[in-house]
Amino acid sequence: MRVGAHESIAGGVYNAVDAQIDDGGNCGQIFTHSPQVWQDPNIGDDEAEQFRTVSADNDVGPWVIHSSYLVNLCTPKDDLREKSIDSMQKEVDAADKLDIPYVNVHLGAHTGAGVDGGLDNAASALDELDIPEGVTVLIESDAGSGTKLGGDFEHLAEVLARSEQDLDVCIDTAHAFAAGYDLSTEEAVHDTIAEFDEVVGLEHLECVHLNDSKHECGTNKDEHAHIGEGLIGEEGMRAFVNHPDLEDVPLVLETPHEDGKGFAWNIERVKELRE
Repeated sequence: MRVGAHESIAGGVYNAVDAQIDDGGNCGQIFTHSPQVWQDPNIGDDEAEQFRTVSADNDVGPWVIHSSYLVNLCTPKDDLREKSIDSMQKEVDAADKLDIPYVNVHLGAHTGAGVDGGLDNAASALDELDIPEGVTVLIESDAGSGTKLGGDFEHLAEVLARSEQDLDVCIDTAHAFAAGYDLSTEEAVHDTIAEFDEVVGLEHLECVHLNDSKHECGTNKDEHAHIGEGLIGEEGMRAFVNHPDLEDVPLVLETPHEDGKGFAWNIERVKELRE
């Protein structure tokens, strides 16, 4: 099983590998810079080589780069669109430098362009990227609040269909649950995964953000909880991590650090639930 967490790169990107190992993980995710600002990844050649070497020597991977929170692929605003494309280009180039196979991105909000217009904007923005060989952009499912797109599996499928790029998908369990896809029982997990397979296709699912939810199904509220301790709960999480169609999909945790529990506790919890 590949399970890990989103680790900090403070002090050097290679430090994320050591943190992952300390937490008991064997795959993971990073930001290349603060996600709340427009900033370029600043990763030196020696730093990148150390990240690659330590990851390979300890069999930690795959890694995922999570793009900036400011990126909005659906936007109808030209200036924001250009900034988003530029930021994404630098992320896929950083992924290539680090031998990271995936860059994860939210579609963003259409802010008045409409669902169809927003999906067209996202697909055409992605088509402007020069994605290096060996790197794949993953479209992440969203909680679906406001005009944000990606809450419906159909949105993900449409961007994959409309883009000329070879894209894949990351499902966030807390986001999907918030968007109305029940994952709280074994039957619900089976039904939701079957629906995803029918609409998007499991062959496109390359990563899962495994998070429990602090809010009820369908509330569109995105707030993560410890594994098995939220509204998805132990039954749902157990059914999800043991679903036969997901056994080879990397699980990356973005669970909170609270109540004396951090990534290590949650990774161990996932291992306990995996049968």
